[in-house]
Amino acid sequence: MAKYRKKPVVIEAFQFAGGATEPGWPLGWLSADHAFSDDGAQVHILTLEGTMSGDKGDYIIKGVQGEFYPCKPDIFAETYDPAD
Repeated sequence: MAKYRKKPVVIEAFQFAGGATEPGWPLGWLSADHAFSDDGAQVHILTLEGTMSGDKGDYIIKGVQGEFYPCKPDIFAETYDPAD
């Protein structure tokens, strides 16, 4: 078995606080491809792997190919550091 290291890349992310109309969503991130649940507690995102759901507090990440996906806060903290 070989070992691999994740390449250092800079991503954009937004911590979801609930609701489709919440202030702070990055400009251009909301489109017909991103649907919200009626209760505002989850965001449903069409990803490269299918539809994924993010809960309040999850990070919504814009990947290197412009794709979006949710990430739990503990995984986000272990994987990403702030970039200048």
